[in-house]
Amino acid sequence: MVAFVVIGCATNKNTKDMESIYSFKATASNGSEIDFKDFEGKVLLIVNTASKCGFTPQFDGLEKLNQKYKDRGLVIIGFPCNQFANQDPGSDSEIESFCRLNYGVTFQIMKKIDVNGDNAHPIFKYLRSQTRGFFGDKVKWNFTKFLISRDGSSIKRYSPTTAPEKLESDIEKLL
Repeated sequence: MVAFVVIGCATNKNTKDMESIYSFKATASNGSEIDFKDFEGKVLLIVNTASKCGFTPQFDGLEKLNQKYKDRGLVIIGFPCNQFANQDPGSDSEIESFCRLNYGVTFQIMKKIDVNGDNAHPIFKYLRSQTRGFFGDKVKWNFTKFLISRDGSSIKRYSPTTAPEKLESDIEKLL
């Protein structure tokens, strides 16, 4: 008997058969549309964030990564999410202001979204379909991180407890 295992295959019907991360668009916190096609050739770090979470201080580490690697091709994008214990209840502008004022965040903060369930943003449906975490494909909690290679072919998921500085060697390999 021969058994085959398929790893990293997108089978979630909700991804609308998108072939890569570059097929998506999303709305920034200021209302402008961001086309992920513009990030081709860059290393992406996508994080679902929250401003009232025990992991919120990770904004500091994310910004340090941003400052260290943005000129070498790293793009960090934060997607605020209020699905976990109501830890990001503010408006999009309040959330962005909080990040900038309290943590000096200069990387892109997006409009608040859902990351799980029927209303999950298509980007997170796609990321979840490409990776598995402790709870299957669902995002476990705030500050789950997805590191995407320059060509979009490799996506690695990191748990909320993984500090941003722990991603540095993986980022270096992709740059």
